[in-house]
Amino acid sequence: MKGPTTWLLQSAPHSVEPSEVEIPTGWRYKKLKLGPITLPWYASPESQLILVSFVCFLCPGMFNAINGLGGGGQLDENAYAASASNSALYATFAVVGFFAGTVTNAMGIRFALSFGGLGYCVYISALLCWNHTRNFGYVVFAGVLLGCCAGILWSAQGAIMMSYPPEKLKGRFISWFWIIFNLGAVIGSLVSLGLNIHEDHDGTVSDGTYIGILVLTFLGACLSWMLVDAKHVVRRDGSRIILMKHPTWKTEILGLWETLWNEPYIILLFPMFFASNWFYTYQFNCVNLAQFNVRTRALNNTLYWLAQMFGALIFGFALDFPNIRRTTRAKAAWVIMFVLTFAVWGGGYVFQRRYTRTRPKDGTDDPVNGYDWGSNGYVGPMFLYICYGFYDAAWQTCVYWFMGAISNNSRKLANFAGFYKGIQSAGAAISWRLDWVKKPYMNLFTSCWVLLAGSLVIALPVMILKIKDTVPVEEDLKFTDETIEDVIGHRVSDESPEKEKV
Repeated sequence: MKGPTTWLLQSAPHSVEPSEVEIPTGWRYKKLKLGPITLPWYASPESQLILVSFVCFLCPGMFNAINGLGGGGQLDENAYAASASNSALYATFAVVGFFAGTVTNAMGIRFALSFGGLGYCVYISALLCWNHTRNFGYVVFAGVLLGCCAGILWSAQGAIMMSYPPEKLKGRFISWFWIIFNLGAVIGSLVSLGLNIHEDHDGTVSDGTYIGILVLTFLGACLSWMLVDAKHVVRRDGSRIILMKHPTWKTEILGLWETLWNEPYIILLFPMFFASNWFYTYQFNCVNLAQFNVRTRALNNTLYWLAQMFGALIFGFALDFPNIRRTTRAKAAWVIMFVLTFAVWGGGYVFQRRYTRTRPKDGTDDPVNGYDWGSNGYVGPMFLYICYGFYDAAWQTCVYWFMGAISNNSRKLANFAGFYKGIQSAGAAISWRLDWVKKPYMNLFTSCWVLLAGSLVIALPVMILKIKDTVPVEEDLKFTDETIEDVIGHRVSDESPEKEKV
């Protein structure tokens, strides 16, 4: 891709002896030791990824915690407001997501993440307001605003997660992020569980839950300003995220088009993108909200996000397994996901046959409130819900890893992340709308299963033909103005001209 950009190529894999590595001086590059453990310096990819993870821990993590309760924590008859808001959110996100990489490239990481975090504050405040005023307009407005904010936040996050690490660590970076991010949803769910633990009947979560989560999302928006600019980030081998000066909106938008034109194979992953958030509506509203009382929903939510952490850990490290070729790992991941799709959703089909919208509490020992964690027969549905969480983390981790395995070009990966979140959100918007208009539960379930299995089949050629053991530098440079020397050379910014040997 031609033209200047604030995001450029990750340096190519190359070996550097520890004695040859040169790191700038300054507080950003000071190592800290905790006993035998040496922590990475502040401006390292690892530290920056952890910071971004905690921003997402506090913002989308808390959003997931409240939405995982079903209906935004509302009673079933009031869940339409949350469904309407989420439909507006994801419809907006779908449009913004396509251009979010461009916006992030032009505005910078810190501003993008801070702006994105504020949208989550407004969304939670709208749910709190709905508890008292039933202001439907504000709830929908908050969804639209959050769609704009979240699109930009996730594009910035995706660019860092996929382009900062070296090729051999991409799976681990993805798993680290996913674990910390989902820890936010776990803690948010535990807060909700603690505040509602004595509520053994179906009901709306307390005001204290919304207020606590509102404060946490605001802290997340503030935390983003602790990140350093990409120009200061230095990897362990001394290489940098190389920057071009003076980006323009025109060149960034043209770069978005050129990504599609020059890399058309990415279209084969679009169905996987589309399916990746489609099932949330079904799981949160058609299972958790429909079948359980409020305190059990909070418990299920906690277990769901804990399962996501374990799923990300297992798949992230497995995808980076060093003794197996990356091409083999890609094919194995596809096979495992295909088997998991039929195993998990096959179990879901057995459970879904037990109830409908007109008989939502069938199969429980409490036909009014649904399952409580003390109910007979609760263990089976609980285990199914845990499997849903594990499957989600496996899916998301694999999709990110597939994209990261295709390229090391951070500008291209920022656009990939924008496509991913935009198309993902288009699917989510449709799914939330279908629940809003009360489509049968079985119809929504079937759509989830068919989309997931079908998208895997469509994506298979990418696993077979496009993913390689390593991405040659020349291939990443094919549509850029950069040279190999630009990519593999170590550059030090004018602000830190001095170096020290490490």
